Amino acid sequence: METVTQTETSTSTAPEGAAIFKLSDASMSFGRVDALKNLNFGVLEGERIAVIGPSGAGKTTLFRMLAAVIKPTSGVVTAFGHDTRTLRGRVLRRLRSDIGILYQNDNLIQHLRVVHNVLMGKLGRWILPRALLSLFWPQDLNAAKKALGEVELQEKLWSMPGELSGGQQQRVAIARLMVQQPRVMLADEPVSQLDIRLGREIIELLSGVARRMNTTLMVNLHTLELLQGHFSRVIALREGAVFWQGTPREITREMLKDLYGAEYRAMHLDEVELDA
Repeated sequence: METVTQTETSTSTAPEGAAIFKLSDASMSFGRVDALKNLNFGVLEGERIAVIGPSGAGKTTLFRMLAAVIKPTSGVVTAFGHDTRTLRGRVLRRLRSDIGILYQNDNLIQHLRVVHNVLMGKLGRWILPRALLSLFWPQDLNAAKKALGEVELQEKLWSMPGELSGGQQQRVAIARLMVQQPRVMLADEPVSQLDIRLGREIIELLSGVARRMNTTLMVNLHTLELLQGHFSRVIALREGAVFWQGTPREITREMLKDLYGAEYRAMHLDEVELDA
């Protein structure tokens, strides 16, 4: 298997306008540290992509750049056809409401009940008075109930986050994404603090939600056992650059050894089953 160069992008044969994201020589520096270097690839509407790589490879920085939380220091990141460097005000707020983000922790506001946490997915589209009122009296109770039903937690509607397990809290965060109805879901190592069984359940749930909502899904994954069966493409980062692209079936043990280096043994990657 040949390493895929980062100039071979997924938008090369796509119909015009089908790219959700397009990165052209996009780089991100923090002082003298180059966190991302000359990234060139695209993400198509409806794709399900896993991003892998060793610690410090730039995976979280990539997601922050795609969501326009940070702007590239050089090159161009285009989101929904907009150069993210030029976005301000209402257009920037609209773009961020179209991008749902799921973090590995601190997903929920601990002093708000589950129903309020779920309905925070509506904040980007509600006017301020309605958003404030919803903190006292939920403004779209049916939407919250339906979303929680989808993640099998409808009975937790009035619970406090501290009463839930880690896996249940991630399910509530996914329900919030469903209420938000974003065009893209970015999940930043959402299962890193869960055991493999719960992690598999969360990835299956995210993948199913993305499929039903016809939403683009990108997931930063630390646990490679969860790659198979859920993603159409894998992007591997190393030292801020694209090291490899391909399908999960094309991953080889040799590539993983080159990608992870000293972390390969610490992560027990010899035990990961790869598709032949």
